[in-house]
Amino acid sequence: MAQVGIFVGTVYGNSLLVAEEAENILSEQGHEVKLFEEGTLEAWQFYRQHYALVVTSTTGQGDLPDSIAPLFHAIRDQVGYQPELRYGLIALGDSSYDDFCGAGRAFDALLQEQGATRIGEVLEIDAMEQPEPEVASCPWVERWGSLLK
Repeated sequence: MAQVGIFVGTVYGNSLLVAEEAENILSEQGHEVKLFEEGTLEAWQFYRQHYALVVTSTTGQGDLPDSIAPLFHAIRDQVGYQPELRYGLIALGDSSYDDFCGAGRAFDALLQEQGATRIGEVLEIDAMEQPEPEVASCPWVERWGSLLK
């Protein structure tokens, strides 16, 4: 089965909850999974040869949470082209703000620009419609995990 690194960006803990549920589902599917609450560039580099799942919320200003912003900037400034990377992305946001899922969209745009291959579609979870984000994420993670080799 696949090796998966889950990289979390969270403000109030909802993304971490989603990531922990994803870790459980992927492990039950037989994947080897490691969760990073504050992922490092070193950890990211390891999973470039495997799979990365980014689970991030967005601040009220549409920015990356402090727990994942350093990783985003390191990937942007130091990694460059990474066509070998295969990834998935779960973005949490609140549609009452102008920059709905801005952090997740920025992460996806960066990885696409760097030539990475997204597995499946980005899952955007709106706090206005889904107060329990794991309810929306669990079926997505089950499908995503089935796509990994």
